[in-house]
Parts: sequence; C-alpha cells; structure tokens
Amino acid sequence: MARRVKVKKNRHITGLLFWVCLILLAAPFVILGWILLSSQMDTGTPVLGHRYEDDLNPAITKNQLQEVTNSIANMGDIESSEVDLATATLRVYINTHDDKDEEYIRNKANEAYEIVASILDPNVYFTQNEGKKMYDLEIHVSNLKERLDNSNFIYVIQTKTSSMSAPKTQLVSSPRNAELAERLRKEAAEREKERAGEAEAEAQGGVYVGGEEENEEEGQGG
Repeated sequence: MARRVKVKKNRHITGLLFWVCLILLAAPFVILGWILLSSQMDTGTPVLGHRYEDDLNPAITKNQLQEVTNSIANMGDIESSEVDLATATLRVYINTHDDKDEEYIRNKANEAYEIVASILDPNVYFTQNEGKKMYDLEIHVSNLKERLDNSNFIYVIQTKTSSMSAPKTQLVSSPRNAELAERLRKEAAEREKERAGEAEAEAQGGVYVGGEEENEEEGQGG
C-alpha cells in the first residue's frame, strides 16, 4: 500500500515537472508571437510620442507616412528622397540633379508640398485646432549631395508650422544664411555618407555600423 502511494506521488511530481518545463520552453515562442502580432496590428496606428498625448489629433499613421514616402520617391526628375517623422515634425528631403537652378528647386519644393497636402490635409494635420498642437512640415530640396562647398549649391526649405496659415519658402544657401547653409551642407553630407555605407555593406553582404563596415563571416570567425 505504501509503495502504491509512493508511486502515485512520484508520478505526480514527474507530471508537474513536465508541465513546468513545457511552459518554460513555450514562453519565448509565445512572447515572440505576441510581439509579431502586435507589430502587425500597429501598421495603421498613429505615430505618436507621450509628450504629445493630448495633441496631434488626428495623428499621422504609419500607412499615411509610407504613402507620402512612396509618392515623393515617384516624383519625376530627382536623384533621391527621404521622409522622416520625428518630434511632431514631418521632414521631406529631396536631392535634384546638380545642374538644376533656384527656380527649378523652388518648384520642386512646391510640388512636394502639394503631394504631402494631397495625402495629409494641411488644415487638418499642420494647423492648430482649438489650442491643440499639430504637426510641423519641412520640405528640404537641394541640387548637390557632393561638392557641397560648390558655389552652385542651392538649398531651399519650405516650412509650414502648425501656427502658420501658409507655407514659407526660404533660400538657405544664400550668403546671408552662410552659417545655416554650412550646417545644412554637413548634415546633408552625413546623410549621404550613411546611405552610401549602408548600400555598400548590403552589396558586399556585410553589416554597416556607422562609419565602418563589418563582414558577417569575419565577425563569426573572430
């Protein structure tokens, strides 16, 4: 009788250990599945920060941001583009061909503004409403991404803050804005250097880590 009770107790402990081990093994997969599911469900959710919790209503969603990115990239007669949304400011960067003049670049800035406005109504997304802060919009257009010290360098920024009734365009590469123009040249050069590094690393099968390139095979071998 005592042996039968002992056998049952051992089976109970074994069964308990089995379920504990099963739960421990399954936990990482459950967590990973939840993360992937949450990421998929967040595709159409607003891009927000906690500091703007009571503002930015309606908010720009990831789908809208992707639509802006694709539409800007499909603009004709440009070399490259980039769209970024951070700290409640939507920034559009466009690089045209080197030989383009100021009039052309200003027109491209206007065209980009119209593209953004066709997706995100400025009266809704870039205009304060009932005291609530909304997004700011910056459109950067330049004709040179290399030789930025060239005298032919033209850089235009079109700005529409939520407190402005209409966008304002400024030629920041002119001598009267020399300090700002120099800072923007450096920022543009850094962005181009980073994009070039990423492209080279991808082509060679390596990993770009910012200023350096690490080959995956070498990293594994060392």
